[in-house]
Order: sequence, then structure tokens, then C-alpha cells
Amino acid sequence: MYPFAATGNTKDSLYKEVNLPAEFESVLISKLAALDHRYLKDLKVNVSNALKSGTLSRKEALLIALSVAVNEKNSALISALEELLKTEGAEDKEIAEVTACVSLMNANNVFYRFRHFMHKEFYDNAPAGIKMSIMVNPVLGKEFFELLSLVVSALNGCEMCVTSHEQSVLNHGGTQARIFDAVRVGAIFKSFSVLL
Repeated sequence: MYPFAATGNTKDSLYKEVNLPAEFESVLISKLAALDHRYLKDLKVNVSNALKSGTLSRKEALLIALSVAVNEKNSALISALEELLKTEGAEDKEIAEVTACVSLMNANNVFYRFRHFMHKEFYDNAPAGIKMSIMVNPVLGKEFFELLSLVVSALNGCEMCVTSHEQSVLNHGGTQARIFDAVRVGAIFKSFSVLL
């Protein structure tokens, strides 16, 4: 625990926003709270606004936030968001699909980023050999699954995957505004997870 006493209000409201218990300890957030640092207030506003996106339902925004927590391997945030998602009507199979999507995208992001870096005919033409049956008929629907795939690919820095999934979201009825909002949710929750 950080030696300063946390001032509380902003930290408590931030934790409440994502369903983290008030007693959850984060050294970095405690440091910011002890100094009443203005960034903590910005982060609270950013998280709150991200979960109220105009083109995403609250449930969709929380599913994207969960994908970030899974990608960053943040068990406390995963548990908190899973509980919050259940209050928003998310089913276990939807929550499980987010986890599966993140895992698959991590394989694809490494593989396709390698192809992109190498620019060699053999690597570009050899079959990937990565089974992806969950992409065929996803529980969350094709457009949203592609949106999740895009956010995770952006987090992992795979240009080929980002470009491919962005086009796929559009092909399945998504909009650029929805893509923009989803990536913003991903970016904000990545910034939050850095501090947890």
C-alpha cells in the first residue's frame, strides 16, 4: 500500500464505475489519489464517458472493456466487469466468447504482424493453419465480433488485422462512428489497466 492516505472520492467513484471493490488496492491509483492528481479525475470522466458511448450500448461498451481486461490479463478488472455485465443482461456464453475472441486475436495478431513485417512471398502465401471456427457464427453476432477483433488488434498493434477487421465491420453493417467509439473504449480501458 502507498504510504499516503487516499483522498477517496475520485478513486471511489472510478472504482464504482467499473464495479471494483472500494478496498481494491492499486499502488499507482493510490499514489494519484493521495496527491489528488487531476489525471485521476480525467480518467474517471474518460471511463464514465466511454461506457456511455453514443453508438454502443452499455453492454457492448462493457464487453469491449472486458476484452481489454482479458488482453491485459487483469484478473481483478475481469471479475469486476463480468459481474457488471451480468447486471446488463450478458449471458455466460457471450462473456466466454469475448475471452475466446481475445485469445484468437492474440494468435492472429502475432502471425499476421509477422507476415506484414517480412513481406516475403513464401510467408504471405503459406496457409496460416490457425483454426478460427468461432468467427463463422459468433454468439455476439458477426458485426460485434469483428468490432471486438478490431479493438484487440489495435491494442496489439497489428496493422493487417486492424485494416481487415475494420473493413469487415463495415461490410457487416457497422459504421465508422461505431468503430471510432469502440476503439476509444479500448484505448481508455487500456490506459486504466496500466494503473491497476
